[in-house]
Amino acid sequence: MVCLGNICRSPLAEGILQSKTDSDAVFVDSAGTAGYHIGKAPDERSIAVARKHGIDISQQRCRKFEVGDFQDFDVIYVMDLSNFSNVLRLAGKPEDEKKVKLLLDEVDLGFNEVPDPYYGGPDGFENVYHMVDLACGAIAQKLN
Repeated sequence: MVCLGNICRSPLAEGILQSKTDSDAVFVDSAGTAGYHIGKAPDERSIAVARKHGIDISQQRCRKFEVGDFQDFDVIYVMDLSNFSNVLRLAGKPEDEKKVKLLLDEVDLGFNEVPDPYYGGPDGFENVYHMVDLACGAIAQKLN
């Protein structure tokens, strides 16, 4: 799961998908395309909205997406077109490019980008939670 800073959307996506899959069978992680917050916990608003829905993401720590992630992961879900472009720039071969997908392409919401709630209020985080939850539910169904 990849977003810009790895403090809002991708930590939520990581926690939500982890809650819907068997951790012995599926490894879920998240990263950011920028290194602004490396080593820090997710945004308090992401932690709060996850907690509200019974998911604890407070122990996650932000990291930057790296080229080695193409080898370590079968699918790389990104939150928006900017993240998509940034991750594709790091792809070394066509097989890597095929791994990169927009998260919301897993569901039909009429749009395919998860908006960044960083500069908004709590409602934005709640809305993002529900979008990501729907997409992660679809992914979990495929995996189970």
